[in-house]
This record gives sequence, structure tokens and C-alpha cells, in this order.
Amino acid sequence: MKQKTILKIVIDIGMTVMLLLLMTYELIGEAAHEWLGIGMFALFIIHHILNRKWTWSVFKGKYTLIRIWQTVLVIGVLITMVGSIYGGVILSKHALSFLPFEGGRAFAREIHMVSAYCGFALMPLHLGLHWSMMMGMARRFVKELPTAGRWMLRGIAAFIAGYGVYAFIRREIGHYMFLQNQYVFFDFEESLIFFLADYVAVMVLFVWVSHYFSKGLRYVMQKSKIETYCQHF
Repeated sequence: MKQKTILKIVIDIGMTVMLLLLMTYELIGEAAHEWLGIGMFALFIIHHILNRKWTWSVFKGKYTLIRIWQTVLVIGVLITMVGSIYGGVILSKHALSFLPFEGGRAFAREIHMVSAYCGFALMPLHLGLHWSMMMGMARRFVKELPTAGRWMLRGIAAFIAGYGVYAFIRREIGHYMFLQNQYVFFDFEESLIFFLADYVAVMVLFVWVSHYFSKGLRYVMQKSKIETYCQHF
């Protein structure tokens, strides 16, 4: 595997871990949250530098269903990242407290919260789009599983995704995404492990949904090609 590909994978894993930790906010402390946010922004920049060829080709070529889906997700992630950065800079009390920004904190807090929770949904959706490719890379290092093993892993993934639905509702993530709740509730008596477990399950849910949605789009595209080909005879 090429070094650049390995670096991309490491960056993506780092962003996923940081995204998860950023959602803990006050459970890990405001200062840690701010420094993690700066780290997330740095990895986001590196990620786009490594994938600059895709950015340069945005206005080139034909747009298929899967490419439209991918582009929508990328634009969505970019918007939420910009919103998170804006809110984070205005609200910073530690890492960026030296910056001369005053006022507009209430609006910045709302933008930051909506961007953070929408980004939490969009980034796993983006990851799910490339899940088949990632599994293909994994097969280079792991021997092909028997059919029973593959179905068992699919069942586990479906179970975790199902629990993710419950966790999504229980943690009121949808309410934060659409600003139905303007303040995030944290139970400081709850174990951080249980909090993270719920958010991991929600991430798995979005990866799972995006993976199978993308497979559906590819199936529709393939069927359309076959029908177009048959019409020529």
C-alpha cells in the first residue's frame, strides 16, 4: 500500500476519533475540547490537501447519482466545519482567548452547536460512502472470511446500528441538530465510557445507512446502464 494511502487512512481515523471526543464537550473539560477542535481543523486541512485532486475535478466530468451524493456530503461537511470553526473561535475561553473577538456569543453558540451535531451526522455518512473501498483494503491483510462469518459481522453491524437509533433518540441528537434544544445536557454522574458507547453506536448507524444507501444508488446506476445497453438491440 502506498505511503500516501496509509497517511490518508491515519488522518481519517484521527478525525473520526477526534470527532467522537469533541462530542463529550464538558465531560472532558472546555480547554481539552478547544484544543481537540484545533487538532480537528488541522487534520481537516491535511485531509483536503491529500485529496486535492478530487476538489480540482468538481466542475469536470459527468455527475452520476453516486457523485451527486458524494458532493452533497462533502459540501455539507465543509459548511458544518466552517460553522464549528466560527463558533469555536468566538466562544473560545482558553486556546484562542487572546483573539480580540467580543460580542455575538449567543449567535455563535447556536451556530457552533448546530454545526457540531450536523457535522457529527454528515462525517459518518461520508465515511459510509467509502466503506466498501475500506473493506477492500482490509482484505489485503485479512484472509477472506467464510460466508457465515460475513453474515455474522453484518448482523453485528445491523444490531449496533439498531441500538444507534435508540441512542440517537435518547441523546436527543436530532433536537440539537435542528436547534429544538438550545442547550446540550450532560449528566456528569454518567460514566464517560457509556456516553462514548452511545455516540459510537450513532456513528455506526450513519455509516451503515450511508453504506447501504450508496449500494442502492450504484445498483440503480448499473441497472440503468443495462437497460440503456439493451435498448440498442
